[in-house]
Amino acid sequence: MSEASGRADVSQEAARPNWILQHPAFQQMKGLEVDDSAQVHAAFLVYMDLTEVRQWKEVSCVKSPELQVVLLEGREKEGASFHTVLPLPVERSLSHRSIRHVLDRGFPVLLCAVASDSTLVYQRMTDGLVTPDPPVGPFQDVGRRQHRKRRQQH
Repeated sequence: MSEASGRADVSQEAARPNWILQHPAFQQMKGLEVDDSAQVHAAFLVYMDLTEVRQWKEVSCVKSPELQVVLLEGREKEGASFHTVLPLPVERSLSHRSIRHVLDRGFPVLLCAVASDSTLVYQRMTDGLVTPDPPVGPFQDVGRRQHRKRRQQH
């Protein structure tokens, strides 16, 4: 194989179309006509994470006309309830009104922040305040007891 033919192989490799642009899910997202291309790209990255890594079932994309974003809907596993996922680039701000539009869809909501290096961070959103679960493990509240012991010694 000559050096010249090696260069030809590299140029042919570069001429191949980007696989993302050809992916059916990306084409469907583009067909929703959301003006924010960064949000569409973020939605596609989250779609790939949900379907290929986390193995979610029945993942589909829908447009939120009020927010001009692509939302994802799917099930974590077979038979589970549907969730709505709101993928957003980290640079994009989010208002209470935006969150309200997504929560009003009736499904549990996950907000997914997408960083420029494709890092994904999921946050479960709720309608109202939720009491956190107590910590799990052999924890003891020794802080107040020790304070009491010190006061009794003085």
